[in-house]
Amino acid sequence: MGKQLLLVGGGHAHMMTLAALHTFIEKGHGVTVIGPSAYHYYSGMGPGMLGKTYTPEDIRFATQRLVEAQGGKFILGKAARVDPGNHIVALESGQEVPYDVVSFNAGSQVPPLGAQRDTNNIYSVKPIERLQVAQAQLEALLSVRPIRVGIIGGGPSSAEVAGNVWRLAVDLGKNTADIKIFSGHTFMGRFPNGIRKRAIRSLSSRGIKIFEHARVQEIKGGGVILETGEKHELDFHFLALGVKPCAIFGASGLPTGPEGGLRVNQFLQSPAYPDIFGGGDCIYFQDQPLDKVGVYAVRENPVLLNNLMAQLDGTALMPFDPGGDYLLIFNMGDGTGILHKKGVTIGGKPAFMIKDYIDRRFMRKFQSLEKRNI
Repeated sequence: MGKQLLLVGGGHAHMMTLAALHTFIEKGHGVTVIGPSAYHYYSGMGPGMLGKTYTPEDIRFATQRLVEAQGGKFILGKAARVDPGNHIVALESGQEVPYDVVSFNAGSQVPPLGAQRDTNNIYSVKPIERLQVAQAQLEALLSVRPIRVGIIGGGPSSAEVAGNVWRLAVDLGKNTADIKIFSGHTFMGRFPNGIRKRAIRSLSSRGIKIFEHARVQEIKGGGVILETGEKHELDFHFLALGVKPCAIFGASGLPTGPEGGLRVNQFLQSPAYPDIFGGGDCIYFQDQPLDKVGVYAVRENPVLLNNLMAQLDGTALMPFDPGGDYLLIFNMGDGTGILHKKGVTIGGKPAFMIKDYIDRRFMRKFQSLEKRNI
């Protein structure tokens, strides 16, 4: 008799498994996928969607369609907790979904800023769908008057969002956007100096202001108040404070890492509950803590596909090798990029062209599967 496979999230680490759901079903296993949207948006192209380099259709997969076309079941919702003893995942709606084997690729979230009671014109950079809503609101404001935009955070998301907000305003051609980045530490400080200098030069040359060691204490009354008491009047705010795993694992009593991600071993498997697996930003790989970059989720794909089938069938698991150095490319919003690999950093249009080619190729690969299974 077949068993029940449950996938929570349709992100990058689950793409190969989603494409191969029919192989699980052909073996007699049931497959259910839980997702917060009928689509999964590719985060690497999100800032480009904000700046209108890409349309929403360019950067998303039709997860529900792909699942149902292969005979799987798709549930629109969000996981709230896990009951590993009874093999149940409970949703925020109260619905309970049973499993024999479950895998989490539930992504990450941007933590709120303090109490943050005022939510008017405040948008987190995740989930990516929010950037589409932010784009429409920005365009509405820019069509009437010049606006002041603040981006809170000092990492690559801040740089990419700032550059693409600039592009949106320039291409609209009606009013200007005064853009400020508030970094609580050294802007892009965890990256090599070549990346940092190029990012600052790119943004500053377009009039985007970068405030370093400017920790925002509160968003209040149409602006931000820094810990120093200094206030900046703003019309629009982006939160790019870094990402953290969703809170369901700690709330469920599962072993977690320092930030609350699901702790997994070399097989991407919970060390305490062998029927629980995970990949992407929501896990803590205990053998070698990993940066929250999409390349690791992509590398986890074949391991999760193999190990989920193996756990259902009672065969040997495959270990995950994170691999070596990875390619970094940032979209600066003006048709240029910043590329870094093995200690070499380059900027300009060629860097963005490489990123655009890689991203579009990745999307075409899985979008073609989605269309073929309709």
